[in-house]
Amino acid sequence: MMQSKRNKWLNGIGAVAFIGGLILANYSGGITPVEAHDPQKHQGHHVNPFKQISDKLDEVLDKVKSGGGAMGNSTMRWDTHNPSASRFTVLTEFGGAAVRDNDTGLVWEQTPTMTLPWVDARFQCLNKPIGGTRGWRLPSVVELVSLIDPSLVPPYVPAVFTGVTGHYWSATSIADGGSTSKFSVSFTDGLVGTSNKTLSNNVWCVRGSMNEPTY
Repeated sequence: MMQSKRNKWLNGIGAVAFIGGLILANYSGGITPVEAHDPQKHQGHHVNPFKQISDKLDEVLDKVKSGGGAMGNSTMRWDTHNPSASRFTVLTEFGGAAVRDNDTGLVWEQTPTMTLPWVDARFQCLNKPIGGTRGWRLPSVVELVSLIDPSLVPPYVPAVFTGVTGHYWSATSIADGGSTSKFSVSFTDGLVGTSNKTLSNNVWCVRGSMNEPTY
């Protein structure tokens, strides 16, 4: 029994050390390697590896919070509020056909051009290879309205986007509207409204993780 407990304890230590090593190897971009924090390494003194791993994890987390290093991107972050001039980045990886919102981490079609009924709009995004990539969708009403900057004149988005005008479909259903209506967002007056799915609105596709409760 004692031998079994001892083996489990050793296995636990090994797992922690292994996981910590993977984290340090893969996610320490822009962070000083562990050896640089180890002045006693070559002096024959015992160094606690778990303390090093703990310290390194704290450093990685600080980098993430401050927006630095390889992990310091804005993927699915909604806790920032950049001015429009620095909020959006045209992505060369998509041939300039897509724009990243640095506030939320979502990637948007740069030039939304289609006008379709809701069902066709949904399939348009699913099938459209924007910037040579697939995996696009209709945005939720929360995501779509988040693009609007009230400090700007209509269409309330900076010139990094082109062709933005009128009303755009969201994928969000109306709780008391049954299945016949969806929320839409007007980039003419900046307001959220509703539209019958049989009508035609503009289509603006987005790429990124989907927050299911907003649909």
